[in-house]
Amino acid sequence: MMTPHNKKIPRMSIERLPIYYRTLCNLADNGYLRIKSAQLGKIIQIEPTTIRRDFSYFGDLGKSGYGYDIAHLIQIFGEILEVNETQGLALIGVGNLGRALLINNFRRNPNLEIVSAYDADPHVIGETINEVTIQSLNELKEDSQTQAIKGVISTVPSHAFQEVVDYLVACGITSILSFAPEPVHVPKNVHVRYLDLTSEVQNLLLLSDIAEV
Repeated sequence: MMTPHNKKIPRMSIERLPIYYRTLCNLADNGYLRIKSAQLGKIIQIEPTTIRRDFSYFGDLGKSGYGYDIAHLIQIFGEILEVNETQGLALIGVGNLGRALLINNFRRNPNLEIVSAYDADPHVIGETINEVTIQSLNELKEDSQTQAIKGVISTVPSHAFQEVVDYLVACGITSILSFAPEPVHVPKNVHVRYLDLTSEVQNLLLLSDIAEV
C-alpha cells in the first residue's frame, strides 16, 4: 500500500489499521469527538509514538495540543479498509471451529461476511448453517470465479493444509487466514496469516504474570 505521498506503508502499520478503526468507532459511538495519541495508546496498548507514526503515513491528520478528530480518522481509515463494501469470505473446514465461525459470521462487522463454506466430509456437505450451505471443496474453483470471494478462512488441520493451499492458489485465491500454525509454501503474491489460539492464550497469560511482578 502506498501513501498519498507515494511512500510505502510498513506492513505492521497496515495491520494495526483495523484495531485503530474499530476502537475509534467505539469511541464515536460513546460520544467522543477527538482524542490524543496518548489517550488512544492507553486504550489499545500501543505506544503513542507508534500511533503518531502510523497516522502520519496518511497525511497531516492531527493538530498539536488538539489531538485527532475521531470522525475524520474513521472516514480516512474506513475508506482504506473498504468498510462500505462487503468483503465476501469463503470458509474451508466446517468442524467445531468452522461451525462457530459460521454461526457468528461477523455479525458485528457488516462489511465482512462468510458467503460460502466447504468441506471434504460427505456427512456435512449439503447441511445449511446460518443460511450458508456447506459444499464440496471441489466446487470452490467455480464459485471463486462467479462470487466476490475476497479471501479464505481455513480451519483445516496442519497435516492437510499444504494440499488445500495448493488448491486455493490454483483457484486464484491470494488471501488466506489459517488456524493451523505451521507455515506452508505459497507464491509471493499469496498472503497467508496464521492464527495460533494456543500461542495467543499463552502469551496473554505470560503478559498477565509479568504485570503482577
